[in-house]
Amino acid sequence: MTQALPVSVQRRFDMPGQFLGQLSADVAAELITASADVVLILDAEGVIRDISLSNEELVTAGCEAWVGQRWTDTVNTESHAKIEALLKSRGEPTSDGVRWRHVNHILSDGGELPLSYALVPVNRADDGGQASHSVAFGRDLRPQVVLQQRLVNAQQSMERDYWRLRQVETRYRLLFQMASEPVLILEGSIDKLEEANPAAYELFGERAQVSGWTLNQSLDPASQQVVRDLLDRLRASGRAEPVMVRLVDGAEDLILSASQFRQENSQHFLLRFSKPQDATAISASRARQLLLQVMEGAPDALVVTDPEGRVLSANRAFLDLGQLGSEDQARGELLDKWLGRTGVDFRVLLSNLRQHGVVRLFATQLRGEYGSTVEVEISAVAVNAGSQRCLGFTIRDMGRRLVNEGRSAKELPRSASQMTELVGRLPLKDIVRETTDLIEQLCIEAALELTGDNRASAAEMLGLSRQSLYIKLRRFGILEGTSEDVH
Repeated sequence: MTQALPVSVQRRFDMPGQFLGQLSADVAAELITASADVVLILDAEGVIRDISLSNEELVTAGCEAWVGQRWTDTVNTESHAKIEALLKSRGEPTSDGVRWRHVNHILSDGGELPLSYALVPVNRADDGGQASHSVAFGRDLRPQVVLQQRLVNAQQSMERDYWRLRQVETRYRLLFQMASEPVLILEGSIDKLEEANPAAYELFGERAQVSGWTLNQSLDPASQQVVRDLLDRLRASGRAEPVMVRLVDGAEDLILSASQFRQENSQHFLLRFSKPQDATAISASRARQLLLQVMEGAPDALVVTDPEGRVLSANRAFLDLGQLGSEDQARGELLDKWLGRTGVDFRVLLSNLRQHGVVRLFATQLRGEYGSTVEVEISAVAVNAGSQRCLGFTIRDMGRRLVNEGRSAKELPRSASQMTELVGRLPLKDIVRETTDLIEQLCIEAALELTGDNRASAAEMLGLSRQSLYIKLRRFGILEGTSEDVH
């Protein structure tokens, strides 16, 4: 196995005269041009006498204008010393071969062109071995400069993010340690303690500082199951109401609040224990839990939205009416996606809520995800107190009531209030048409009843021709006859 050569060692041609000695000037020029991006021919005074450029971009940048100028006059001030050092050392052998220097040329548009140069002297036979010309080979460093700048920007961005995270972590640590309430961080389950603050160690005693300690060891049996149920609700729905727990050797209940978060693809739970100040606080917390449980299991649909009508929370009854599989399908959507007949109902409802704060017995329809419609009655309230304004809606299914308590198909509305119940359920032209048809049908039936089913007398009583009467009898389904009946 051969040993790798040091970086400074170069491999030169063994027999350049045999293979390259007979090259013509044109071929040599082609080789030199192909070997670098920029090639300069310099005289003994360092003046550029000729130039070769490998691509059109360098030509359009104005590099051809360097011909006839001193090499040092084409670069910026910082590169003068490097050019002079190259010119001074040309022809002098070095231990590491050709020496490369990074210089920056000044372009015609004011920009800079970074190049890495190596200078090779050219000896001619008629010069007695004295170098009269030199060839400067230049490599375009712009791609490297772009990469280096990207690397620097990435490093600076990482450093800023790192220091920002360090500041956040410092603030978190400070708050965590100074919190007066006991706080635990559990990883994945109730059995693995990730971290605890000093208040938690004070609450659970010295046993909490022993390796392998679990929360179960400090809770009474009933509270252990309560905590498991709490974490199960958190995993399922992402939220859970506070619960009451008791330590195994404690004489009073503690309020346990929990939240979850993910870190490094692992689920964590943050548990906060608080001591209620008196029995009233405990009773109020339990009452709120009971109220939430009642609302979740209520037979009427209950929905809470933001002031614009976007769903924040909904109970099981609403999901059933709307044919939804989970609350996540409703959360964030406008309630009018399911509520209202014409798209106007919900805007009218919101307008009344904003104006009066309360709406009672608003009749409309609720549309399911799969096309079902249900007649509903809505009562709503606007809650403007507290840190978050919201709207609450109680939606009652009126379909069964409308069937059981609805008027007979032949019964005429007995009052104007009953007529107005149809407004919103049907367009005005349909209400007028159906009411007119109902009146005609009832009048014809009454005339037939008064005349003992004598159609000729009934037609005369109604001021109709016999033909018109028979047409109306067929339309209303009172008479099933043939065309001979009209003669």
